[in-house]
Amino acid sequence: MSTPTRVYLARLAGVAVFDPNGDQVGRVRDAVGRLRPTQRPPEVVGLVAEMPMRRRIFLSLNRITSIDADAVVLGSGTLNLRRFEKRPNELLVLQELLDRRVQVEPGGQSGSVVDVAMECSRGGEWSLARVAVREQTGRLTRRGHLHQVEWERVRGLSGIADSRGTANLLSVLEDMRPADLANALQDLPDTRRNEVAAALDDERLADVLSELPERDQVEILAALDRERAADVLEEMDPDDAADLLSELPPPEQDVLLDLMQPGEADPVRQLLKYTPGTAGSVMTSEPVILPPDATVAEALARIREPQLSPAIAAQVFVSRAPMTTPTGRYLGMVHFQRLLREPPADLLGGIVVNDIDPLRPTTPLPEITRRMATYDLVAMPVIDRNNRLVGAVTVDDVLDHLLPRDWRERDAAERPSTAGPTLDGADG
Repeated sequence: MSTPTRVYLARLAGVAVFDPNGDQVGRVRDAVGRLRPTQRPPEVVGLVAEMPMRRRIFLSLNRITSIDADAVVLGSGTLNLRRFEKRPNELLVLQELLDRRVQVEPGGQSGSVVDVAMECSRGGEWSLARVAVREQTGRLTRRGHLHQVEWERVRGLSGIADSRGTANLLSVLEDMRPADLANALQDLPDTRRNEVAAALDDERLADVLSELPERDQVEILAALDRERAADVLEEMDPDDAADLLSELPPPEQDVLLDLMQPGEADPVRQLLKYTPGTAGSVMTSEPVILPPDATVAEALARIREPQLSPAIAAQVFVSRAPMTTPTGRYLGMVHFQRLLREPPADLLGGIVVNDIDPLRPTTPLPEITRRMATYDLVAMPVIDRNNRLVGAVTVDDVLDHLLPRDWRERDAAERPSTAGPTLDGADG
């Protein structure tokens, strides 16, 4: 994002929002903070923009390319036009904090909030970091001094109401890996599990759902309102979303797919068409794909993206345009180890490997397993009859479908007694 590392949010109120073509799509009305159960300041996850007809929508910070005093610019012209609704653990910064009476430590000086600044960390996370507080003087004709202080020095801002239950759990679970968090959720009563799941942001909840047994996935999804469920499905990898939706009745599948953005729903619909137990049913439709005239340096930059799983990032698939599945003619693949050995300016077309026959969408799972084991591969391309890349099967996809259906279930007799923080008494 091309923007200062500190932005005072009250100054953004009313600022125009533009798409990449320079067309105005709305105006900023607020910022959305996600509360944390620890003493850390809330994370800023996006802005609320007002569209024509006074419709307010959510703009994720991940989709904003620049912010300044004159304009907010989006990186994509595609908008989620669902009406914004505040979720559990969220804070509307301007609406809820401006003019709030607070005390500044040390000393407990009273004042009121006139602005709040968000700051960007080195890791790219935006948090509410500083508060502009005007002193109370007790005299109508005199304005108090304005102080800019760190969030932690201000008392009376925000907090999580359920401090003994859900908040304590979130504090314990906050830094867990998705798989470990999924295991922890299985230890909880259904009501508490659903409360914790609802308090997670969409991306975090999507990661956790992918690690849960199908029964728990369905129950958590059913506890969310449908629009929130659709948002979470959009954050999941298409193959994981398809697996989850396949557990639901067809009418419910259709409702959720219709609520999803078309660009997110289309690959999931396609995956749902394939016969279970085939390459088409277990593949991901979003592997790393680049054209033959891309350089080694570009490929290495692409596979370094943090959201990619190790299995997906282990190789680059090379094809003719278009680069989204189904692609143009499939040319081959390049493993990341080969990329590390080649000069950065070399083209992928000169080092591509195509001596292993790709899978077809109808290839059965036992054949996929045999071929991946034979060639020591962590991923294999899947092409259609027109030689277009439609996806890739990764080793984690294969393992998920080879293991017993209930392998994610947590048997109490098998749970370690000393594996990290205990959750006993969390409902206390």
